[in-house]
Amino acid sequence: MSNRKVLLIEPNYKNKYPPMGLMKLAMYYRLQGDDVTFWKGDFTSFVVEELLKDLFRRLEEAVKFFDQDEDAVFDLTRIRAETPAIRDYIRTGKIVSDSTLELLVDTTPTLRRWLQDYRGRFKTKWYFKEPRWDLVGVTTLFTFYWDITIETIEFAKRICKDWKHNVHVGGVLASVVPERVQNATGIKPHCGILNITHFRGDAVLPAPFAKTVIDALPLDYSILDEIDYQYPETDAFYGYATRGCVNHCPFCVVPILEPEYRDFIPLKERIEYATKAFGEQRNLLLLDNNVFASAQFNKIIDDIKACGFGRNDKYVRPNQLKIAVRQLKKRWNDRAYLRRIVRLLGEYKDWSEQHESEERFNRLFSLLSNNGLLHDYTATRADVLTVYKEIKNDYDAWHKKRSRPITRIVDFNQGLDARLATPARMRKLSEISIRPLRIAFDNWAFRLHYVRAIKLGAENGIVNSSNYLLYNFKDKPDDLYNRLRINIDLCDALGINIYSFPMKYHPITDPNYFSNRDYIGEHWNRKYIRAIQSVLNSTHGKIGRGRTFFFKAFGRNLKEFHELLDMPEAFIIRRWDAEISGLKARWLRARKAMSVKEREIAKDIVNANIFNADDIKKLPVRVADFLSYYMIRREDIPDVSAQDKKTYIAEFEASCTSEVSDLCRQLLAQC
Repeated sequence: MSNRKVLLIEPNYKNKYPPMGLMKLAMYYRLQGDDVTFWKGDFTSFVVEELLKDLFRRLEEAVKFFDQDEDAVFDLTRIRAETPAIRDYIRTGKIVSDSTLELLVDTTPTLRRWLQDYRGRFKTKWYFKEPRWDLVGVTTLFTFYWDITIETIEFAKRICKDWKHNVHVGGVLASVVPERVQNATGIKPHCGILNITHFRGDAVLPAPFAKTVIDALPLDYSILDEIDYQYPETDAFYGYATRGCVNHCPFCVVPILEPEYRDFIPLKERIEYATKAFGEQRNLLLLDNNVFASAQFNKIIDDIKACGFGRNDKYVRPNQLKIAVRQLKKRWNDRAYLRRIVRLLGEYKDWSEQHESEERFNRLFSLLSNNGLLHDYTATRADVLTVYKEIKNDYDAWHKKRSRPITRIVDFNQGLDARLATPARMRKLSEISIRPLRIAFDNWAFRLHYVRAIKLGAENGIVNSSNYLLYNFKDKPDDLYNRLRINIDLCDALGINIYSFPMKYHPITDPNYFSNRDYIGEHWNRKYIRAIQSVLNSTHGKIGRGRTFFFKAFGRNLKEFHELLDMPEAFIIRRWDAEISGLKARWLRARKAMSVKEREIAKDIVNANIFNADDIKKLPVRVADFLSYYMIRREDIPDVSAQDKKTYIAEFEASCTSEVSDLCRQLLAQC
């Protein structure tokens, strides 16, 4: 059986972490000798890139057969240098006047005809008429990415030779609403983890993975260099030390994705393999859902320490150029490693320009330029290997100068269960370089468990923590405020840092809400939700240590918090300016001026968070006056002077208590 062309696609949504499932599949297929490609981006660009590859392949073949005197001979080096312009031409049909590409097509009519042919192929969607992919895998994430996910699956169907059998869909969304995916696309998705041995034949896998399931394979980190998208969380090994969770919380998707709890998954062999193949990574990011529940928790921590992530272990950045060249020699993933090598050489060139003599820089620049290594679209494997021999020693010396031991981080990213935190477990956890200590705080009723876990962490030297705060479920707005406030108090009481991440609940299986973010909990309304989101947008979703900021963002007490929830959105975003300019005071006076009945009318409109100028004009005068403040845009709020703002902030800071709340002291005393 010939090797297959395999395409792995992640829909073009924004996400923090690389698609681990696709990285495992890339490893699996590539080890079998399949031609694997990873894509994340818009589909038009994908088609253009595929047409470009086909064009250059045919040009290379043409050069071999035409006589040197014939018009059909092409200077491939010059043509490849014009890749960006050719890409634009295929997409738009336009060539910039007096450009190098215009000169090339003017002097080589055959090239003009070829370019016109590929422009025509793009316009007529020829690419879809002759599908070339033997297998296409699509990963999925959150259900509110429904539209872009279905669009991606439909695209995969169009480019696969036999989509009914060879388009595979998996991941979170596919596992949560599989029937809906099948109804929308005609494809029955794979649900849950890749707990299967292989898709065809016997997997040719290295020891110790010869008999393992796909889910337990090492990850192919090389695919991340194939795309332009940059995941925020990089330079890390990704994995699991456990699977599943012993809890079955009604708001959680884990029981669907990982219904069976596995209390120990060895990390050492996989990290050693990944290190040998792709190089050492600084951090270890584990996506366990409840590692404290494992009866083998101590074994897990010892395994992590054996991987080099003990509390005092350091990391020295490896020579990435050396690793990339080694992988290029092995023909592991030419596209990825050519892109990485060009990037690394570019960093070296930029440094050389700033720190080396003009003579040395010019020599390096000429070497890279003459061998097409200034851009990934002109780089070739042969030229990389040639140039590397010449610069290897200088690059190694440069790398060593820049490589110093730095602290490593272990992150159980999905959070730990505060109810299962014990002194023994926390002492054991402190043996690794855990940062931050992530603990879920989804329910105010668990406050004693939560405070005890944070205190145990602090007593064992874990001073950086974070927590996930579920809201819009069965909680009330006051519950969210109290959970946020207790973290501010704990920071001061224990001398630690806590970052809070409020997370809005939405029912992922409800037919009315699974594909959107419109759900409103029984104790919430649209205005309340929007007010919280307005605050979080300015903080990138997290709330850190600092009493002044917190008291201004959420209020010094519940009364001020409720005032925030009702406040016009523009006032929330431009808080200082709205207050100093007097806009907020006028809004409060307008609210106070209304009668009880008028306030009820206004309240219903505010809670719905829909403000229409024509409708507001028809309301009683005092209601209309009050609601007019909700029509003010943030840019309409006047800027106040820097001095006025400085004075006002100082006065506000003076009004903020620095005392830890009585509730916090009581909870700490009970721990």
